[in-house]
Amino acid sequence: MAKPKLALIPASQGTKLYSVLPANGVGDFAFTRGSSATRINSQGLIETVASGVSRLNYPLIDGVVNGCPSHLLEPLRLQLIQYSEDFTQGWIKTRSTVTSNNLISPDGTLNADKFSETNETGLHALSKAETVTSGSVYTFSTFIKKGSSNFIQILFGTDNVTGNPYVNFDVNNGVVQNNGVTSADVKNYGNGWFRCSATITTATTSMTTFVSKIQSISDGRASSFAGDVNEYVYIWGAQLEQGSFPTSYIPNYGTALGVTRVAETANGAGDASTFNDSEGVLMFEGSSIANDGTYKVVSLRGTSNNILNVGYSSNSNNIYFYKEVNGVSHSPVLPQSAVNVLNFNKVAVSYSESINYLWINGFKTVSSTGVGAFTNLSTLNLDSAGATPFYGNTKQIQYFDSALNDTELETLTSWVSFSDMANSQLYSIE
Repeated sequence: MAKPKLALIPASQGTKLYSVLPANGVGDFAFTRGSSATRINSQGLIETVASGVSRLNYPLIDGVVNGCPSHLLEPLRLQLIQYSEDFTQGWIKTRSTVTSNNLISPDGTLNADKFSETNETGLHALSKAETVTSGSVYTFSTFIKKGSSNFIQILFGTDNVTGNPYVNFDVNNGVVQNNGVTSADVKNYGNGWFRCSATITTATTSMTTFVSKIQSISDGRASSFAGDVNEYVYIWGAQLEQGSFPTSYIPNYGTALGVTRVAETANGAGDASTFNDSEGVLMFEGSSIANDGTYKVVSLRGTSNNILNVGYSSNSNNIYFYKEVNGVSHSPVLPQSAVNVLNFNKVAVSYSESINYLWINGFKTVSSTGVGAFTNLSTLNLDSAGATPFYGNTKQIQYFDSALNDTELETLTSWVSFSDMANSQLYSIE
């Protein structure tokens, strides 16, 4: 196969996303983020990265790092919980107690709390009120580890949301039972820790979130029972953010108005000598941060109205491809529900003046008529005109300045082994 003209393979963190080709650094992506952020490091621990430094994020499969890292890009989010790791501060204890710094947390330090019942009868919970925007979507998440018991419930104040939804979690088996929230999830972070999350739409400007002890996965909302002082779970890392899905953990050690992780950008790779206006291949391997109805795009751009976009569509689980040459646009119809955008997919578009081909995970899915040669292609961005950032994990990007044949494109977008495919689809192999 031909050698790529530009190749991004995540290998180091820094003020750029460094491409291995071209060797002179022209292929590097300029990176920005005006705040610190967290990632999953090679030991599977949550680690803080300094402001302006890119993030190599390692994949967790069943709580264990398995596979190579990727570059993680995320949108702006404001973490509203004032003391996200200290449940003795600001949390109301209802027939419950909290013991600080009782266990090693997902960041590898002794800072997780023990959340225990009292021997009274009734609801056994921790709760906290935050100021929110009425009618907006928020996601609450927290890390829970099994102690002597393994069931918890996330619920919200009766006047804060419509319909009194709640979610039950089994943090021994990683099971979630959604009882009316917009969405809910449980993710294995290893060493017995699970991140439990629930997304709702607010009905007022103040929202109280409860983390409640329950006795089984099928318990009803705000379950009342006789407590036992010997029954407990471990808790760490609470987060409340405006948005329809949980993003990477944002620590807050006491900032009253919340802590902001600033949005990330990675743009400006290549120059006019890197790209071929007449023909070429753009390939990426990546996963979306969420299937949330927004575009995530890798964009090759030239002069005004010369654009080649490929990525994830605003349609659910769908690949996006768009080509515009000197103002003449071309966007072929793609199969719906073609992929799971939360998994890693290998996508390549081969373009020429006369024809375009789209390959997804080893299969040719679309061929279409071209619309002539581009004019002055000169830059590759993880975004398209500032409107569709590729928020997610990017494992590789390759650009070839000549067309490839079907065999080469099949090889480029196929998995090299069964384990490579399984890991990219976030499956465990037993």
